[in-house]
Amino acid sequence: MKITQVDAIPFAIPYRKPLRFASGEVHAAEHVLVRVHTDDGVVGVAEAPPRPFTYGETQAGIVAVIESVFAPQVTGLSLLEREVAHARMARTVGNPTAKSAVDMAMWDALGRSLDVSVTELLGGYTDRMRVSHMLGFDEPAAMVAEAEKMRDTCGITTFKVKVGRRPVSLDTAVVRALREGLGDAVELYVDGNRGWTAAESARAMKEMADLDLLFAEELCPADDVLGRRWLVQQLDVPFIADESAVTPADVTREILGGSATAVSIKTARTGFTRSQRTHHLAEGLGLEVVMGNQIDGQIGTLGTVAFGAAHALTSHRAGELSNFLDMSDDLLTEPLTISDGELAVRPGAGLGAEIDPDKLRHYRQDR
Repeated sequence: MKITQVDAIPFAIPYRKPLRFASGEVHAAEHVLVRVHTDDGVVGVAEAPPRPFTYGETQAGIVAVIESVFAPQVTGLSLLEREVAHARMARTVGNPTAKSAVDMAMWDALGRSLDVSVTELLGGYTDRMRVSHMLGFDEPAAMVAEAEKMRDTCGITTFKVKVGRRPVSLDTAVVRALREGLGDAVELYVDGNRGWTAAESARAMKEMADLDLLFAEELCPADDVLGRRWLVQQLDVPFIADESAVTPADVTREILGGSATAVSIKTARTGFTRSQRTHHLAEGLGLEVVMGNQIDGQIGTLGTVAFGAAHALTSHRAGELSNFLDMSDDLLTEPLTISDGELAVRPGAGLGAEIDPDKLRHYRQDR
């Protein structure tokens, strides 16, 4: 089970429509397929979705750092030496998504080698998760129509609403329209992607106080330290730290500093090894946890549901597992299906991600 080679293959798949939110917009999934090969002939896979406006990584940068830095560091290691791989990659500053993809591909290869699923390796709590669907910026009627479609076709009843526009009434009107259009049977929460000031966030939350929101996430910048603490003290719903809390140390700082009361775990940026650290920390602190989405494709979504289903805490809430529906295609031989509002862990060894060679050949950008 020794690693012999690590590949980083850039690919691009268009979205059916641009995804818009406060920190940027995305027109195509310009991601990286990471493959870890072993001396037993096993190949583990993972997906790295760069988000330059959040983490500073680009597709070209992920390919370069994996090929020139991380691949040489992990080649020759056993798949069981994940802590060694983690420590070696940690010597390089930043690059969270590149590191995470290497880590997850190692876990996938380990599961394939042992003929067990990654979910079982991580804890095996359940085999599925409820799904939360993200609604990006649009007119109220269009966002209500999208939510109704997701409810009626996929059974989804939890929605994460992107906010952060100015004036704040643009977004509070959308959330109100969603509550009025969908009724009390659905769960709604808001994510500002740091788009508002603390004062704007407080005003918006007061305007939505009667809408029974589940959470508020990253409404204002984390570097507004006093403003954010002031805001969180006023809220009567958990405030989720997401892009402000990438590492366990970040989580500790945000929670103990009074800047957040819940946390989002995204395997795309913390892999499985560091996500377990964050999970255990959140469990010890008694925090609410949601499984977030870095606009992952289907391979990345398999990683999210594999981790989320493995633990009681992360499977308690609906996970953000449906963004792949916005992509015009994907690389898997068998597409994922959301049914009755749930996404099941794919049966079989590892993550259960089988890559279609024809699709990879069509969408890859290095040939």
